[in-house]
Amino acid sequence: MKKVIVMSELDNVATALESIDLGEGISVDIFGRGWELKAKAPIPFGHKIAIRPIKKGENVIKYGEVIGVATEDIDIGDWVHVHNVASLRGRGDLIEKERRG
Repeated sequence: MKKVIVMSELDNVATALESIDLGEGISVDIFGRGWELKAKAPIPFGHKIAIRPIKKGENVIKYGEVIGVATEDIDIGDWVHVHNVASLRGRGDLIEKERRG
């Protein structure tokens, strides 16, 4: 049974379809290209796990869309959440900062 889902070849995160334990092996499949990784943290149901290394400042991509930017280096198997990602949506402070230059 699949434990994660990836919707686009562009994605650098997968979404957990069930809770994943620390150290648990996970099969990732993107359109027939599959590989295994190990969870480096417990991943709650519905949360994201890195399937590729993401450097600080790089975009986090889910379902083929940019959902945020990494605030620190994120390794394969890391939990990807608010502790290491800043959202780019609904950020009125960024819009105001950009407006002011």
